[in-house]
Amino acid sequence: MLRFIQRRTVIAAALVLGTGIAATLPAHAQSVADIKKKGEITIGMLVDFPPYGTTDAKNQPDGYDADVAKLLAKDLGVKANIVPVTGPNRIPFLLTNKVDLLVASLAVTPERAKQVTFSQPYAAATIVLYGKKSDTIKDAAALKGKRIGVARASTQDIAVTKAAPEGTEIRRFDDDASAMQALLSGQVDAIGCSVTVAAQIAKRAPANTFENKFNLVQQNMGIAMRPGQAELEKTVNDFVAKHSADGELNKLYQKWLSTDLPKFQ
Repeated sequence: MLRFIQRRTVIAAALVLGTGIAATLPAHAQSVADIKKKGEITIGMLVDFPPYGTTDAKNQPDGYDADVAKLLAKDLGVKANIVPVTGPNRIPFLLTNKVDLLVASLAVTPERAKQVTFSQPYAAATIVLYGKKSDTIKDAAALKGKRIGVARASTQDIAVTKAAPEGTEIRRFDDDASAMQALLSGQVDAIGCSVTVAAQIAKRAPANTFENKFNLVQQNMGIAMRPGQAELEKTVNDFVAKHSADGELNKLYQKWLSTDLPKFQ
């Protein structure tokens, strides 16, 4: 037991030391010319957040973020070197120069914007109120008297609970699949769910049965760079603007999420 405690203490100290080093290492300002001279761009990406980030049959990074990363590398005329990162280490990897930038489903928040530079949004995670087309629900006020299903303790549970007026019957299920079944069987009038789940329901139900009634929450995601890289920031923003306009980002979003790229708020 003593050896176990000592080992945990050493590991904890190493983590603290590592965090301290990460916080003190200078962020490397990198120009677009530097990346092109190197011949590749190293991009951090989550691989445990499907359909945005996942792996294919050969255990290679795949998903919407992977396709966006490859498209960016193609535009720069370099090879994409995609490095798997985790939620906790993605920003430290960027700030300690282990990756050139992140296409890692990183939601744009004021707190994160103090650490990194975000591009214009290239994706979003959207939670919607999804119900029958024949139902007249248009906004949160119309939920009064309705039966609304959600996966218990999920983001959609929090969003529906916050938006629903008194008199709304919120029915909580073990997971999204159970909430989906409740909607399909008529146990609830609508559910709070991600656009990914909504797309799955639309495929299973007869055409034109259900629709998105309104957005509950939308978290915009940006490509993250180290601060002080104005040239790279402009290049990445130009990339997002170009492929938003020509439909390439929407095409990739449709491929992975079976829905259109949302309008960014």
